[in-house]
Amino acid sequence: MHSRISESEQEQLLEKLEVFKIKGRDKRGRKILRVIGKFLPARMVSVDVVRKYLEERIFPKLGKKPFSVLYVHTGVQRSENFPGISALRSIYEAIPMNVKENLEAVYFVHPDLQSRLFLATFGRLLFSGGVYGKLRYVSRVDYLWEHIRRSEIEIPEFVLDHDEDLERRPMMDYGLESDHPRVYDTPAFDSPVSMYSTRCIS
Repeated sequence: MHSRISESEQEQLLEKLEVFKIKGRDKRGRKILRVIGKFLPARMVSVDVVRKYLEERIFPKLGKKPFSVLYVHTGVQRSENFPGISALRSIYEAIPMNVKENLEAVYFVHPDLQSRLFLATFGRLLFSGGVYGKLRYVSRVDYLWEHIRRSEIEIPEFVLDHDEDLERRPMMDYGLESDHPRVYDTPAFDSPVSMYSTRCIS
């Protein structure tokens, strides 16, 4: 699946797309590792290359001090940029213990219903070392500024655009309204069943 381009080309692709970038600090003064899920070319880059890239180019820059992760889930599609559960676990398990111990917070921007349910069900099993307990869901970019210094972090335009869509159509947060353009103008509710579902979720 990833054999069409060499390992060095895969590393260059990760670098060029800035999937992983250390920049800025949160309000507690911790370095931020920003991860843009949509930018990960999961069909072109192998798990081994991702692990090597993190080990050689990212972890050394974090040093031995506490840091936080800003993970942006906006626009992640299973068929395009989601590496799969086993790949995520493999990458996580390859993180050195000292790095795991220094990770103090994970800010998860724009979690969809599927990711929330998955993490609630399997998060504690997949991610050891108490990482699940460090997870903070951030449903809107505005809420991020409660934790992160706004002037020090770059948020891609497509994330801000999605944020505006969510403000206009909040049912997208719960998976009750599609973000597909063809259904933009359809009513969010058309039966008592969907109203009941909303109350259950919220």
